[in-house]
Amino acid sequence: MPGSRSIAPATGRLGVLTPGLGAVASTFMAGVLAVRSNNAAPIGSLTQMAHIRLGSREEGRNPLIKDFVPLASLDDIVFGAWDPISANALEAARTAGVLEDRDLAAVSGELEGIIAMDAVFDQSWVSRLEGARVKTGNSKMDLAQQLMADIERFRLENDCDRLVMVWCASTEAYRELSDVHATIDSFEQGLRDSDERISPSQIYAYAAIMSGVPYANGAPNLSCDAPCMVALAEREGVPIGGRDFKTGQTLMKTILAPGLKSRMLGLRGWYSTNILGNRDGEVLDDPENFRSKEVSKLGVIDTILEPGLYPELYGNVDHVVRINYYPPRGDNKEGWDNIDIFGWMGYPMQIKVNFLCRDSILAAPLVLDLALFFDLAARAGEKGVQEWLSFYFKAPMTSDPSLGAEHDIFIQQIKLKNTLREWMGEEPVTHSEA
Repeated sequence: MPGSRSIAPATGRLGVLTPGLGAVASTFMAGVLAVRSNNAAPIGSLTQMAHIRLGSREEGRNPLIKDFVPLASLDDIVFGAWDPISANALEAARTAGVLEDRDLAAVSGELEGIIAMDAVFDQSWVSRLEGARVKTGNSKMDLAQQLMADIERFRLENDCDRLVMVWCASTEAYRELSDVHATIDSFEQGLRDSDERISPSQIYAYAAIMSGVPYANGAPNLSCDAPCMVALAEREGVPIGGRDFKTGQTLMKTILAPGLKSRMLGLRGWYSTNILGNRDGEVLDDPENFRSKEVSKLGVIDTILEPGLYPELYGNVDHVVRINYYPPRGDNKEGWDNIDIFGWMGYPMQIKVNFLCRDSILAAPLVLDLALFFDLAARAGEKGVQEWLSFYFKAPMTSDPSLGAEHDIFIQQIKLKNTLREWMGEEPVTHSEA
């Protein structure tokens, strides 16, 4: 049996900080509070509900993950957030309209007490939103230092032993990485010069890493997956990861595509369209912001299907993604997929998927799991990119970008669980036995 990893205990309070206090963050917070008061089950959360097999099947050892690894207790979580629009989590939850009043009523007092800090916000990166609660400063470095001061003040005022940060704010406009993102020195000089190529999310990532706070990116922004941020995280000994929560349509793709490949069924085209009416839909109505989302969505199928190995099956796939802002839909997104496949002797077939999902209901448990697992990683002495948490992201970061990311959700889950087994001194499970 392999030796176990030395992991510091999860003592004291864990502060979970979210840049963005909109539908996702407020739903996450309300849900955790409801679970703590025994009014809800943490459905969708691996850390709270999933079991993990240890050893062979005949041993019958299948503890809950939360009983197997030393995760922080939900009772020890304290919430904090920055937002340019909402004043507190209750206002945010009511504005988002994800949860009904009967669910908010029991936790309304606690939600109202989660006061949003003024945000680092730049409308040139999110053109469809206007910020009213926004920090000002002499430079972007000044803004980063204000965020670091917020982090330290939150830590002290809430008596937190540890902190994690999970980006839950809107998708930023698509921008390619540039020379300002190449090194730590060039990025810091860019902050001092208020370089327009540095986004708000990158300022948050920098502030988190410099404060020793693990950072997970839940949007398609290039916030921590830049050479400067990876180098900074390694230097400061901080776990980072992302990007873009794997919910809705992409979740279905990472479930269905491995199934088609496992049976060696061919794919001719995959057309995806969505309608949604929440703040995310409004932001994505701008072509620049949609481009960020499109990039994170389009890479999934190619990586799973490996057209280079199977050109006759997957070498000529038309993959189209559309998102349409439709206010009446609210947070209840509807995703349509038309999948053109072919089988024996090339005969065509079709699969139609109509997923009427609730975006924030799917994302909220991911925020919880990422907060708990990134905290675990920090206590286990991990630093830099946490590739074992690719399970949670549409466009996961990798330790070696030249090798590409793994998108098959089933392989991702095996990697996640085997990492936990390894850290706790258990053998990996390969499912090779009968």
